[in-house]
Amino acid sequence: MVTYSIILFLLLILIISLFNELFLYCFISTVVFVVLLPFYYLVRVCNGKFLYGWKEKLGFFRNPKLGDKVIMYHGVSVGEVIALENVIKRTKVEFPEYKLVVTTGTKTGQDIAKKKYAEVADYITYFPFDIPFCVHSFLSKVNPTVVLIAETELWPVFSYFCEARDIHLYTINGRMSDSTFKLYKMLSFFFSAVLSKYTKILTQSEIDREKLVSVGAPEDRTFVMKNLKFDVKKSEETVDIGQEGYRVMIAGSTHKGEDEIVLDIFKEKREKYSDLKLLLVPRHTTRLPQITPIIDSLGLSYGFRSKEDTFKNKDIVILDTMGELSKMYSICSFAFIGGSFNKTGGHNPLEATVYSKPTITGPSIHNFRDIYWLLSQSTAGKIVKTPAEFSEYVEKLLSDNGYYMQACKDCETIFQDQQGALDVVINELKEIL
Repeated sequence: MVTYSIILFLLLILIISLFNELFLYCFISTVVFVVLLPFYYLVRVCNGKFLYGWKEKLGFFRNPKLGDKVIMYHGVSVGEVIALENVIKRTKVEFPEYKLVVTTGTKTGQDIAKKKYAEVADYITYFPFDIPFCVHSFLSKVNPTVVLIAETELWPVFSYFCEARDIHLYTINGRMSDSTFKLYKMLSFFFSAVLSKYTKILTQSEIDREKLVSVGAPEDRTFVMKNLKFDVKKSEETVDIGQEGYRVMIAGSTHKGEDEIVLDIFKEKREKYSDLKLLLVPRHTTRLPQITPIIDSLGLSYGFRSKEDTFKNKDIVILDTMGELSKMYSICSFAFIGGSFNKTGGHNPLEATVYSKPTITGPSIHNFRDIYWLLSQSTAGKIVKTPAEFSEYVEKLLSDNGYYMQACKDCETIFQDQQGALDVVINELKEIL
């Protein structure tokens, strides 16, 4: 009898799913979730990894009581959270009567969000698991008027619940890699139904738009907005650390192990190009006691920005002050962006690109992969795999003036082509709010 009941139940599930893909998705995802979740957390504990955000993702958090005017932004991890910075801050100014909620999917993303938006957002939490009871609990407590999800995260249950609650749902800064496109194309019969629930889908490029339309995004609601990450402003401050008459190489936000690479290359090039100077910017100034002995061993002279040392009588100036790196890119000839020869995932190259200065980065770039890919399609940016390749490219920039000038021009062209995304998002909000 029990066997027949199970068979009848499964047949009922199959029949319903033939007419409703969401039902099948909800059923399967919930069963898998309930069965595997305990094992998932047990493995994490055994591996020494702490459990972050699990209660929030399950929907078990205190009701923040935000009211009925709420704008929610979601960025899954570090890169997306950083990309949202300007639009979140602008939203706070343009819509002061609305509460701002920021969600992330990862612990690192959550840390960055709390660091950047503690004074801007009214509530910061984790995005829910895409399971009916988790999504229902989350939306009941946060009660957003509009949800803007950075890049292309498609959550079927979340999108259906938003439609049922008359919540405006947007993809902004949308993009789709080739590998993701292949998967979504195979399942376009399912994702077309999901994408139809979106108010609008705003992509970084025409290529991204075409990919999303081909997997089922409504053509009349899918538009190119360009890239939010390019809404970077130049500093209005002028910088003078004795750089006139010199070509300055900046090594920005360097981490452990990268200073040695940079300094070896700089020493080699300095012997050949007497007008070359280095502005060294460690990510953490607490590492200075480890860095200065390396410089001493190479026989190079150095000074500190905090002591107002200049390039006039120094090979290297170490930037040991806070909050000055972005404006320093204005005085360089080219820049190495640190955090890319270890597992950090790179830092933002656009702080240099906005000044039309070409950048070099190591192979670890996952925090800004889309930006580095775009820059490397021209001479604006170069991804190097090894220190030897790094050295060769520095030589190219120093020895081939025509190539260097083209690289600077490509930086300017890319910025002109990509800016304007921030205004697109704000104008969309003005239309619906």
